[in-house]
Amino acid sequence: MSLPEIKYCPSTLQPGFTTYSPAAQQALFGSRSKKVSQILSFGPPGKNSELTREYNEKRKRISISGVQEKYSLRLEKNNLLLTDTGGTHILKPIPAERLDRVTDLPANEHVSMQIARQVFGIKTAACGMIFFDDESPAYITRRFDYKPDGSGKYQVEDFASLLAKTPEKEGDDFKYNASYLDITKQIQRHVAASPVVLLDFFRLLVFNYLIANGDAHLKNFSLMETEQGDYVLSPAYDLLCTALHIDDNRLALHDGLYQGDYNEKTSLNFGTYTRASFIVFAEMAGINPGLAGNVVDELMQGTYKAMELIERSFLSGEAKKRYIDILGDRHRSMGSCKSN
Repeated sequence: MSLPEIKYCPSTLQPGFTTYSPAAQQALFGSRSKKVSQILSFGPPGKNSELTREYNEKRKRISISGVQEKYSLRLEKNNLLLTDTGGTHILKPIPAERLDRVTDLPANEHVSMQIARQVFGIKTAACGMIFFDDESPAYITRRFDYKPDGSGKYQVEDFASLLAKTPEKEGDDFKYNASYLDITKQIQRHVAASPVVLLDFFRLLVFNYLIANGDAHLKNFSLMETEQGDYVLSPAYDLLCTALHIDDNRLALHDGLYQGDYNEKTSLNFGTYTRASFIVFAEMAGINPGLAGNVVDELMQGTYKAMELIERSFLSGEAKKRYIDILGDRHRSMGSCKSN
């Protein structure tokens, strides 16, 4: 595997950079003057037995949920090193799974996160593309749960925990056994400024649908403690177009937007979720339908800017075309009906 020609910042995708831009160095590594390379000083898991053992040892103590392999990195001066304690960043190499376009998965997550942040104004974890010494790609993201003064970590609770969903109680599908309306009820219960956070969650939910993220489950949304001790929606993470890799459901949660959402009028008429479907959901969640409609319209208007970022991404040519096609299909389905 060869290193792609770098014409865009491997984090922000801004043109004119062959490595991380100063803005990316600030967001990802804490200083505009940092000179962290986009190429790691070591190889990926599986390159040789000694390195694989090191990865396995480091992974034993990492407490990051999810099926995809994730490793902890610590930034020392300008170098990123594998670690099992005090990790500042999370590294996701190409997974050893049988998926379509599996080598595109790091670039998929990277560009999806950048679209969320740059085009749709969604607060996300800082992230970028990075490459092993054999030039294979990986995804890197900066942990957002550490307090900037080094005094500890902010409390972060995902909605599987808040809804008391566990594999012991409900089996392997525990994180899918709910509806998105259930999440809004937990927001209303735990968040003082719930109207603001509900609208943030609604924007993120519609975004996940628009990019065809069929794995936006309960553990991929979290509430996070603030400096003031209250709670807000955490920065978004684990955003990607799963339809690039698998043929999955339109929504991850088994009960959809809400139980019985398939009986909503436009869903019955068009056989898919539409703008009206999400407005009905918003009203049920206590979100002003006018504000919800504005959010949906803003997201739909940003679709073409999102496609421009996809074209600048590190996806393969085939994957770029497919992602753009998927985004266009979702855009059209969302516009199937403008009113209920």
